[in-house]
Amino acid sequence: MSRRDVLPAAKRQDAERYGRAAEALAAIYLRLKGYRIIARDLRTPVGEIDLITVRGNVIAFIEVKARSVDADEVLSPTQRRRIVRAAELFLARRPAFAALDVRFDLLLVGRRRWPKHLRAAFRADD
Repeated sequence: MSRRDVLPAAKRQDAERYGRAAEALAAIYLRLKGYRIIARDLRTPVGEIDLITVRGNVIAFIEVKARSVDADEVLSPTQRRRIVRAAELFLARRPAFAALDVRFDLLLVGRRRWPKHLRAAFRADD
């Protein structure tokens, strides 16, 4: 059962709104750190990715979470696999990015806190 199944509609809308705001804040934060945003809210048949960025020779696939807990508590192995599969599909469809080093990051956005960017939060083979 997913969170979507147990949350009432009004609370779900509030959570979705907060999540979108967190993603927007994350994008601003990353731009200020020198990242170029090349895609936002990418949805594929195999999974979705919140932000895709490039800085230097690294392409980062970034999951944004609107909470401030440890990374291990945020993404399940299933969620990680979906992100990796979506990234592989993205790279297969856009070979210009295939030469870049790939990294999977996590960006935690909490209320009244600075965003916490966890670079290389997990690997494709985790």
